[in-house]
Amino acid sequence: MGPVMVCEALKPYSKRDLKMHFCSNIDGTHMAEILKQCDPETTLFLIASKTFTTQETMTNAGTAKQWILDFHKDESAVAKHFAALSTNATGVSAFGINTDNMFGFWDWVGGRYSLWSAIGTPIALSIGFDNWMEMHAGAHAIDQHFLNAPAKENLPLTLALIGIWYNNFYGAETVAVLPYDQYMHRFAAYFQQGDMESNGKYISKEGEKVSVQTGPVLWGEPGTNGQHAFYQLIHQGTKMIPCDFLAPIETQNKLTKAIGAPVDHHPILLSNYFAQTEALAFGKPADVVKAELEAKGMDAAEIESLVPHKVFEGNRPSNSFL
Repeated sequence: MGPVMVCEALKPYSKRDLKMHFCSNIDGTHMAEILKQCDPETTLFLIASKTFTTQETMTNAGTAKQWILDFHKDESAVAKHFAALSTNATGVSAFGINTDNMFGFWDWVGGRYSLWSAIGTPIALSIGFDNWMEMHAGAHAIDQHFLNAPAKENLPLTLALIGIWYNNFYGAETVAVLPYDQYMHRFAAYFQQGDMESNGKYISKEGEKVSVQTGPVLWGEPGTNGQHAFYQLIHQGTKMIPCDFLAPIETQNKLTKAIGAPVDHHPILLSNYFAQTEALAFGKPADVVKAELEAKGMDAAEIESLVPHKVFEGNRPSNSFL
């Protein structure tokens, strides 16, 4: 999840000289559709598995291996077309991969953090090693902030406390993660792993069943797509759904310059971003709705019937990251 999310999110920094594919689902359709786009003479498979025993990964790896062997008719082709991101040198060698082409990492690295380890090799190949190291520097900076910043200024701590507050004291069972950036379209799915795999437990370290809520369900979709799907529920539904909005200040694609687009897309995107957070916070009261309907020339009876349906109560929580 992590490498594909980052490769998509940082695609503007890629030279795009390599065609990257990611296959994680054991559903054969996933592998079949990827192999249709690949050339067995020029394809390199990176098998990413800490233990080199994960069922989904090794099933897909076995299929890829057979695909290579069917074409090359030579067992030595495996070593030429496969590398491993793993801690299991014995398993890697047994598969037919030269352990000189095994990128190892510490065995205590969990899957949800692994993109920062050798598992992130596809990221380095995509965006280049210098950008890869800059990404690590950014991660180190926020780690140091979390470790050293005073509680009142500590962003990860603040977000964690807000999450506990809404989940345990307001009964908020879900959180919407809403990136207003198409490059981050995989971020919500990735962050489900980062948060829900970590907190999705009901037993404490002491082996006792907990008496509190341990974590909400995370979900989301890039804006503005979600506005035409589920924002109605967030604004006017009966459930409180805290939201995290994310957006880049600058766009990587100024279409007015690139292709002569008649309008600049990014200000429109950001206006939606700000409008949604404002509406969640402050709502739309009945007098404003009534004035809007009167301006459209509706009669009093029609206005009276429509006003309750168009009022936004507001006071719905969100965080904004720019």
